[in-house]
Amino acid sequence: MRAAVEQRVEVGAERSAGSSGSVVEQLRERIRQLQAAPRRYLAVLRTGMEAVDALLPAGGFPLGQAVELCGEAASGRTSLALSAVAAAHKEERLCAWVDGPRELYPPAAAALGVDLERLLIVRPQAPEQRVWAAVQLARSGAFACVVLDLTRGIGSTGRTSRVALAEARKLADAAERGGGLLLLLTSPDAPADGMTRLRTEAQDGKGWSVEVVRSRQGGTGTRAELPWSVLYPELGLEDGGRMLDVAEGGVDATPDFLREQSSVLRNGCGILGQRPGRDAPMPSLREGLDAAGAAH
Repeated sequence: MRAAVEQRVEVGAERSAGSSGSVVEQLRERIRQLQAAPRRYLAVLRTGMEAVDALLPAGGFPLGQAVELCGEAASGRTSLALSAVAAAHKEERLCAWVDGPRELYPPAAAALGVDLERLLIVRPQAPEQRVWAAVQLARSGAFACVVLDLTRGIGSTGRTSRVALAEARKLADAAERGGGLLLLLTSPDAPADGMTRLRTEAQDGKGWSVEVVRSRQGGTGTRAELPWSVLYPELGLEDGGRMLDVAEGGVDATPDFLREQSSVLRNGCGILGQRPGRDAPMPSLREGLDAAGAAH
């Protein structure tokens, strides 16, 4: 009888051990799925513009990498970066923007779908702090997208600085460690080195283009041309439209924003009419002396 009881206990222990082992395996598998889910769920940031996303092999901006957007002013580079930030916000992720030129206009960003409550704007005081701030933000892993704007220097009159190869490697390494996307905005006269580069260009008011200039994953030389309505749908441009229309007859219908000085509006003579003793030429002293001598 005692042997039978011991046998039942051993069988029950084996069953419980087997069930507990299966539960542990199930938990481990579930943990693996949870760990892998965010990477599969947000492996790339798609801008929503199919022609632009198709240029990159991953079908969008790949996470864990640094990508350079190089272009002139008003070429669509900043708006393209804002579209990537808006895509991350749709997935309820956080983003950061290192605003080197201090020219990011939050209302314009919100018009492109950016959630300002999920966007951290950093404006360094010194030029050398810009790359450092982007590296720290990207390496933290808290942001799905970090934008580093180096199109101009600190302040409106700052000079553009070129990103050296060592700094580019730090940025790429930070993006890889943090698992997010790092977008670097540069000018053609000061491009970065050693990273994937997309070049944006304006097409004479009719639209804009994006070209893959450098990519280790392939696609170098591919180009997409799009109308402005794709980048700015809120403008309501029909058939692509134009950003600036010129009236018939060659007359520019753009309003004049230059304002004449108040002194010109008062008397039409400008500052010379206001201070003749200081700004207008004085009469010759010799003529005055000669006139006085003749009177005596």
